Amino acid sequence: MNRFGQGVVIGKFYPPHAGHRHLITQAAEQSDRLAVVVLGSRFESIGLNDRVKWLAAEFEGTNVTVIGMPDDCPVDYASRAIWKAHNEVLRMALKMKGIMAVDAVFSSEDYGWQLAEDFGAAHVMVDRNRTDNPVSGTLCRDDLRAAWPSIIAPARQDLAVRIIVVGAQSTGTTTLATALTRHYRPRYPELADVPEYGRQFTYDKFAAAQAENPDAVLSGMVWTAADFAVIGERQNRLENEAAERCPLVIADTDVVTTALFERVYIGEQSYGSYLAVDRIPRRDLYLITDHEGVPFEDDGWREAEHPREEMTEWFKEELTAAGASWILVSGNHAERLATATEIVDLIIADREQFISPPWATRTVLAGS
Repeated sequence: MNRFGQGVVIGKFYPPHAGHRHLITQAAEQSDRLAVVVLGSRFESIGLNDRVKWLAAEFEGTNVTVIGMPDDCPVDYASRAIWKAHNEVLRMALKMKGIMAVDAVFSSEDYGWQLAEDFGAAHVMVDRNRTDNPVSGTLCRDDLRAAWPSIIAPARQDLAVRIIVVGAQSTGTTTLATALTRHYRPRYPELADVPEYGRQFTYDKFAAAQAENPDAVLSGMVWTAADFAVIGERQNRLENEAAERCPLVIADTDVVTTALFERVYIGEQSYGSYLAVDRIPRRDLYLITDHEGVPFEDDGWREAEHPREEMTEWFKEELTAAGASWILVSGNHAERLATATEIVDLIIADREQFISPPWATRTVLAGS
């Protein structure tokens, strides 16, 4: 196996998948330094900056440098004028990073030899027939759900549609989240349950208190900022684990709720959950369950004096201040579910629609 100083990989990475990861990994192993140039068009649905971010996260700590470069030039492999236009975009992308010479171009495409020749570099073909990783950007764009396990992990976190159900105590948040999960699971068999971790933490904390003192009562438990830090981090983790598995995430609450309950139990001066709030994943929509029309049900773990009306207002304030998209879902259960599914269906359809410029080619895998 030859060893090269400066290697280069180019592509759209639209979206980045396991085949791209294999290509880049092979190139990195054969190069002292590897530049991965992401060429993004304005006519594509996923922004250039996102693709750069995802690949940089995937190869963090390696000899790989990811460079983003806008490239709206049409594609015509038979035109030397068009080749020159693309080559100059690539040359400037490399030059801006101090890369003045290329030793090897790594690709899985037939055009790679021409690109390498134009840059006076060797061409290294990697898995041309996609036998090592039978996936392509075309396949991913055609059926994101089927291709989901092949999308690189950082991209899955951002591409997943995230629907978060929040609300004050006993306002039907779990009921709605459960109904939504049941509704969409036939379409998404890998759809995971994302429960409210704070409730399980409460069960465990109270059990530990009773183990120390059999006479312990729920109202006597002492809450700390550290408790809410644990709850917030675990809530984020549950949500992100669900995004790893499936392009749709439906969560029964999130760390915003954790922060609001910290305010209730400890007061405005407590900030245990705020580190988790700072790392809150990207989300598409919050559904706030209305307290009106839902009688309070005391299940033995809730405190009736918690201000449901005030907490509902807090959710609206917090999410509005954060610039989040939210809908107050009201009415009976059927009405709430209908409201939710109508907008969620549209969000899913929008996320799964990938636009390409008219000159974009389609990769057809062998046997397809």
